[in-house]
Amino acid sequence: MQPTEPPASVHSEKTLRAAGGWCAGPELSPPLLDRMSEWRRDSGTSDKNTFVALTDGKCSSESVVTRSGHRTGGRRAAASLSSELAHRRRNVDPVSSVAVKVEAEEASISERRRPSSAPLPAAGCHELLQEASVQPKTETDTLPLTSHGRRRRQLKVEYDMDEGVSPVKTERWEPPDWKKQLRFIREMRSGRDAPVDNMGAEKCYDTDAPEHVRRFQVLVSLMLSSQTKDQVTAAAMQKLRAHGCTVENILSTDDETLGKLIYPVGFWRSKVKYVKLTSAMLQKEFGGDIPDTVEGLVRLPGVGPKMAHLAMDIAWDQVSGIGVDTHVHRISNRLGWLRKLTKNPEGTRKALEEWLPRELWSEINWLLVGFGQQVCLPVKPLCSVCLNQHSCPSAHKSSPTKRPKAGSPRSPSPVSSFKAKTEPGQECAVKDERTKESVSAQRRRFKTKINY
Repeated sequence: MQPTEPPASVHSEKTLRAAGGWCAGPELSPPLLDRMSEWRRDSGTSDKNTFVALTDGKCSSESVVTRSGHRTGGRRAAASLSSELAHRRRNVDPVSSVAVKVEAEEASISERRRPSSAPLPAAGCHELLQEASVQPKTETDTLPLTSHGRRRRQLKVEYDMDEGVSPVKTERWEPPDWKKQLRFIREMRSGRDAPVDNMGAEKCYDTDAPEHVRRFQVLVSLMLSSQTKDQVTAAAMQKLRAHGCTVENILSTDDETLGKLIYPVGFWRSKVKYVKLTSAMLQKEFGGDIPDTVEGLVRLPGVGPKMAHLAMDIAWDQVSGIGVDTHVHRISNRLGWLRKLTKNPEGTRKALEEWLPRELWSEINWLLVGFGQQVCLPVKPLCSVCLNQHSCPSAHKSSPTKRPKAGSPRSPSPVSSFKAKTEPGQECAVKDERTKESVSAQRRRFKTKINY
């Protein structure tokens, strides 16, 4: 059977090697292969119009196949090949040469991977050559090489977060014995006989008044209760209700009369101004009613976060936060209910809301305020009758006394702060010297007063 003639069109080395059935004879000699490889490596290009078919053992070591299909000797073919390639190097097409170079590299890779014992049949050679001539490869159609000789392209792998998977919950901090301590406080407050129980903001409004008037009276009572005992606040609210505690009546009342009605609440002059300004703002922006949000309440003059949260709870029956006053602030720090000590009621409120269950926010103010008015007093608390005396870290601890100012008669002198071991006679001499110094100092102060 005669070998199949290759078409006159240009084909890649990969295609011709795959169609190795049409050329008979042994493999080409290694020198010819090395020479062709050196030329391709040095020139960096190739010519599509000239090709050499390298088969898998079917061409003679001293013969090659030319474009016309005739055999020539190995040395002659090599010489003609070199001269032909050198002659055509100047007219080579850059794009086509690059494509042929890439095809040659792909052919060498596929040759390594394809087993030598699986040659293509001779009948399919012509079809492969036609397909290669109709659809020549271009530089953009070639795939990136994945041989071990070339560096693999690194890919960045990113994982999408599953929306259904919830984040890991961290354990929330809470005081060790707070449930037992709260149970004891409820037991001690079961009598409901503290001043807050009878004269707090919940008892200072007129139950027969319209709803918006009742809410306004709750807000006014909270504003007057700042830095004031519940007994004084209740008496002032009783006089205001008799006068007419509405937005219209407050605005029509002069400052002097209003001051007499709320006296002697703490900072009554400032509170007269705040009550008048708040009443005017409520009439202008809210139609005589109070805001139903914490943000709206704290905008009012003289209303802070504690009053806003308590007003939301009492007037609107909505729990928005813990109302922390001086009693709640003091007792929470004494019981160790805070992760670290706080310096003001607002810091205490934020610290309590981090761990205290929300269903207890409304009750905790009423419990701790009454407990602070009866048992856990600001000065000299009654720890001996408190049920939490064995679990409270501040139980039976007296508050530190104020240190006298430097230079005052009660301030320690450098001599008195240093206790040296002396003889009995020396101690008496030191006492006499201190007495003389104190007497002389008193005389100097007395003379200074007389001169003035």
